[in-house]
Amino acid sequence: MREYHTQMEAAKKGIITPEMKIVAEKEYITPEELRELVAKGEVCIPCNINHKSLSPEGIGTKMRTKINVNLGISGDAKDYDVEMQKVEMSHKFGAEAIMDLSNYGKTNTFRRQLIEKSSAMIGTVPMYDAIGYLEKDLLEITAEDFLKVVRAHAEEGVDFMTIHAGINKRAIEAFMREGRKMNIVSRGGSLLFAWIMMTGNENPFYEYYDKVLDILREYDVTISLGDALRPGCIDDSTDSGQISELIELGDLTLRAWEKDVQVMVEGPGHMAMNEIAANMKLQKRICHNAPFYVLGPIVTDIFPGYDHITSAIGGAIAASSGADFLCYVTPAEHLRLPDINDVKEGIIASKIAAHAADIAKGVPHARDKDNEMAAARHAVDWEEMFKIAVDGEKAREYFESTPPADRHTCSMCGKMCAVRTTNMILAGEKVEFCTEK
Repeated sequence: MREYHTQMEAAKKGIITPEMKIVAEKEYITPEELRELVAKGEVCIPCNINHKSLSPEGIGTKMRTKINVNLGISGDAKDYDVEMQKVEMSHKFGAEAIMDLSNYGKTNTFRRQLIEKSSAMIGTVPMYDAIGYLEKDLLEITAEDFLKVVRAHAEEGVDFMTIHAGINKRAIEAFMREGRKMNIVSRGGSLLFAWIMMTGNENPFYEYYDKVLDILREYDVTISLGDALRPGCIDDSTDSGQISELIELGDLTLRAWEKDVQVMVEGPGHMAMNEIAANMKLQKRICHNAPFYVLGPIVTDIFPGYDHITSAIGGAIAASSGADFLCYVTPAEHLRLPDINDVKEGIIASKIAAHAADIAKGVPHARDKDNEMAAARHAVDWEEMFKIAVDGEKAREYFESTPPADRHTCSMCGKMCAVRTTNMILAGEKVEFCTEK
């Protein structure tokens, strides 16, 4: 029997857990330094006691920027084999987290397989699963029913759960008063908004928040405080609804920490580039420097089919300005459930944003691979370049598609390659293009 329920409780008691040791080694900091950050809530290590295959990761201050992949079935696309292929793709390209957002039928069979096989952190949104799990219409679901679903997910081994506890009646008043172009675009948030408006009751996750925390504490599930009122278009960003909910999330963060429950706070959404850095600082201030998890932000609304790019732009700015965890966005965003190729594009775009931000933030050893690539390019060593590249298969495919006559160059510059020319001159060789064959 261990002496603590959660990583935060252990950290507060001065205990360095096995998970902390693993994360500290990954992040190039001392276990004691990490323990102090976990105790303060500035780092969370989502690791349900029932997720035995997990490779622990830290999210927050002084940690590498992590990425999450969303997958799961819907009523129009319910092939679990395809979703498992997406899981394999996520592992291949180093996604640290996977959220199962299935919202059709009995989802627990797939979720249990996912938890059993995946070394990545697993997240869910219990609100999505409530209707299928309980086999009740929205209006018939009670507060106790919602808590049953939270407990079921916790027992199965889910490492973090998005709980939209901040969309209470106060936040809704601010949202209703100002009005929006896109209203509510959070699926879980919209369902809770509908439930609150139809029943006249307070948000059950807010009203019974302490009971939610008791369940999460029992299994060491990290609460990811969902932003139900996140902006769904750039014109709605940083409005009173978003900020009112953020204020509620700051209070809910402290209440969770009092019970030793680890916390992440979720953020926007759609947002113009010039607002992103200020929003990151505002969130960190209001939510007491808790780890920040953002979707995007998507920086323009007119590129459907390319939102992995609009999101990567926003994600890089967000992470370099304080965000700790990026939720990937695929080219299929706003259009359909992503296929396997969409998932790959989304992962790579998100990894680019995260890695670029880590370089900007000076995360220890973030530049190491970039420096290795520079050395390989200097030596015109193609095999080494393909080995270092995050997607070496694609790099090789491009190179081989138009093969150069001389493998010491590529087909763009040929023998006029700047690297080759400079290397030859520095080696004391003569460069004579007209006489070379």
